Amino acid sequence: MQDQLDYLAKRASAGKLSRRDFMGKASALGVSAAAASTMFATAAKAASHKKGGDLKIGSTGGESTNSLDPATYASQVPYHNGRQFGDTLVEVSATGDIEGRLATSVESTPDAKTWMFKLRQGVEFHNGKTMTGEDVMKTMERHSNEDSKSGALGVMKNIESMKVEGDTFSVTLKNANADLPYLMADYHLIIQPNGGMDNPAEGVGTGPYKMEVDEPGVRHMYSKFANYWGDDGHFDSVEILAINDATARTAALQSGQVHLINRLEPKIAGLLSRAPGVSVQSTPGRGHYVFIMHTNTAPFDSKELRLALKYAINREEMVEKILRGYGSVGNDMPINAAYPLFDSSIPQRMYDVDKAKEHYAKSGHDGSPIILRTADGAFPGAVEAAQLFQQSAQAAGIPLEIKREPNDGYWSEVWNKQPFCASYWGGRPVQDQMYSTAYLSSADWNDTKFNNPEFDAKLLAAKAELDLTKRKALYSEMGNIVRDEGGLICPMFNDFIDGVSDKLVGWETDPNGELMNGQVTRKLSFA
Repeated sequence: MQDQLDYLAKRASAGKLSRRDFMGKASALGVSAAAASTMFATAAKAASHKKGGDLKIGSTGGESTNSLDPATYASQVPYHNGRQFGDTLVEVSATGDIEGRLATSVESTPDAKTWMFKLRQGVEFHNGKTMTGEDVMKTMERHSNEDSKSGALGVMKNIESMKVEGDTFSVTLKNANADLPYLMADYHLIIQPNGGMDNPAEGVGTGPYKMEVDEPGVRHMYSKFANYWGDDGHFDSVEILAINDATARTAALQSGQVHLINRLEPKIAGLLSRAPGVSVQSTPGRGHYVFIMHTNTAPFDSKELRLALKYAINREEMVEKILRGYGSVGNDMPINAAYPLFDSSIPQRMYDVDKAKEHYAKSGHDGSPIILRTADGAFPGAVEAAQLFQQSAQAAGIPLEIKREPNDGYWSEVWNKQPFCASYWGGRPVQDQMYSTAYLSSADWNDTKFNNPEFDAKLLAAKAELDLTKRKALYSEMGNIVRDEGGLICPMFNDFIDGVSDKLVGWETDPNGELMNGQVTRKLSFA
């Protein structure tokens, strides 16, 4: 039946089927009137898009070391590359719901331990091969392998077994997890031919655009894939230009060199919003700008020193001067009110010179410079934020020394390798995914080297807890552990601030990530 519905939707989106005819045919297939109406509205919306044109995006986060292998994605340009050529099984909508992509439906056993994904049929990879359940299984196996160093490794740890039967891919978990579909939406889990086992960096997927040019750190070109299964992706081509300098990126938008830019600096967002031909789109969400300490490396292996640094940062000043109102104060945990089951009763940590001095004295630190590495590309205003941190820490007698690193290579040579640096996280749709990705002891992207058995046990318990009240209590306890024991200094949650040409139409607010959670090339079109 799904294939027939897909066919009807495509005819409706092409303007070849009236609403009356669509409703009648969908009803004959057993679809309710409400569901059919929603399907037709979606198809009609797609029909209203103007097809064609060459879209250009100016993005920070592009490096010469970037790869098209989805397992390695750690910055913005690779993330946007994946959105062009690849698809995941499901995605998280702007309203926080699970929507099908390469899976048309998701079901689970009552205990939430086994999950079944019904796979879309007739989907073609860019190399001409038809996607099968084996491609899906191999993809998941590769990202579950320690050697892959996948950014999704943490969320795969709970999988006990996987299997394919006909058009259904099933996952059985070691411990129940009601959020498993959200984990399968992780942007690293792009389905590739044979799971990417043969050539993970080939850039071949099932997405709306086919890779034509791959010049890491410079540009990436894509053309419309003629046999794409979906009805989104309205441009003839997409070009992603790596423009790490914020001033150059903004100038490129204003001059018409590009149609979209990410990471618009808050200090110029107000000015740009008054410029002709462009608009500024600001979206509150789960993204956060941070300073991360490796808890297994001296001097940051001292809890007292970590607390000293946490009390030595002036969050309100940073939000005011760096974010210019485009964000909110953080609390040394990666969770804010945008997350379901957030506990607002956890006390807000404040700038406290006396407490910073007290913990610094208890740490026994020898007074040598504490080196904080940063770069312009770590997050907008990262260098200035580090300088503010240095000044507020100095008032507590803590000797911070700022080391400015080059943008190129920052995400491969500094982040997750150096013991104290500036970083950012885009956030995740649910707490389980955020914690599993970056705070579970065994997670490959555990960039604070946080190893806390009590936290790990509570995370596993929360996965299996279907009572929301009990689950919220566990998340609260976990948040307190990270806040007080971990290596995360989280001064602020950022809005996603994007610059958009007035030549484009169809913008929708999406708190899941920048540039409409990377969906701009699928959902926008030229006016």
